[in-house]
Amino acid sequence: MIRTAFFLIRILAAWALVFVLAGIIWSSIPLLGEWELPLVLAILVTTGFVVTGVFAHVDRVRLIAGKVDREALGNRQRRRIEIPFEAGEAFDLLDAAIRELPNIEEVESARDSLQVRAKLGRTDPYGAQKHAAWNPLAWLGTPRNQILATVMPSAGRDSETGSVTLICEPESPSWTDWFRVDDGTNLENAEAISRAITRRIAERRRREQAAVVQTEVEKELTVARLSLLHAQVEPHFLYNTLASAQLLTRSDPARAEQMLGNLIQYLRHSLPREHDELSTLGAELERALAYLEILKIRMGARLDVQVDVPEILRGTPLPAMMLQTLVENAIKHGLEPRTAGGTVWIRARQDGGQVAITVADDGEGFNTKQSGTGIGLKNVRERLRLVYDGAASLAVVANFPAGVAATITVPDATATREAQRHG
Repeated sequence: MIRTAFFLIRILAAWALVFVLAGIIWSSIPLLGEWELPLVLAILVTTGFVVTGVFAHVDRVRLIAGKVDREALGNRQRRRIEIPFEAGEAFDLLDAAIRELPNIEEVESARDSLQVRAKLGRTDPYGAQKHAAWNPLAWLGTPRNQILATVMPSAGRDSETGSVTLICEPESPSWTDWFRVDDGTNLENAEAISRAITRRIAERRRREQAAVVQTEVEKELTVARLSLLHAQVEPHFLYNTLASAQLLTRSDPARAEQMLGNLIQYLRHSLPREHDELSTLGAELERALAYLEILKIRMGARLDVQVDVPEILRGTPLPAMMLQTLVENAIKHGLEPRTAGGTVWIRARQDGGQVAITVADDGEGFNTKQSGTGIGLKNVRERLRLVYDGAASLAVVANFPAGVAATITVPDATATREAQRHG
């Protein structure tokens, strides 16, 4: 009540000064100056409008802000809002929040200077009133509000926050604030923009969290699929290998023993690893060679294997089953369909900060009759994306003069460690 009283007294004092000046001018007019009744009636009517308008303004401010203080009662509202985005994104969010205000009429956006100016019509919260033409409070100014919003980038060089200075005020000059109220319309505009910004920030956070959850789900699904591939041995391969070993125990026990030894080696490297534990190029190469040695016993001279992997690169971290997938593709889709068989090459090269691991064959090539479902290569690409976050890749191209070459490119852990040690 005290704030309301002071607010009312301030406006009545301003009007009292107007009444005094009006009385002086009225009394100086010949003949009319002798009639005091019109002036008294005008003063009483104006005072009535001023008092009721002030109390209506105070009540509406209380409804909007939930409190009544000097800042809330003012016709001109100032806000400082921190937006946890860089200045350009903060400006786009602010501009969108202002443009969605009701009764918006003019919007001027200057992205280079990070500033937005807007004009919007002022809606009478109490509707059209028949006595509005007799209300002196409606004679001053124009029935519009205006907004000035500026985004200030944070001083920190690496900071990703923008500070918004928001000003909502009547379009009329500031001296009119001594004589009239805005019925809380600028307070309402300031609160609406603040809410819109908060809502948009919350939506952005929810989208980011949903994207993180989706990525985690994709990663878990991919890891689950690869763990399943890692843990299982193709039934036909295992059956054929054991069947071949059984036959060889009668005709060639030494080769049967060699085949079983390679199978044990293959199975030992096929045991599931920890959830996110990476294998190494050396371990994956041993698994692939054990697999190929088994096939060489079965395929005989139809299969030749050439390996060129420097010892220094065998410690390169590599997700499990990737090299095996490329080798199996080379055999199934490249060499097995050919009566004459062919050669499988496994090479690794260091190129700057990356290691390129290639599995090539001189088999059927991109023959649609022998092409598979592509699930294996799709899993390889997904795992590379999730494990290396875009820093690794898989390329599959035609080999010359025949066959296919598949190359996995991963970061060179040795080069990274050396750079960190010397950095």
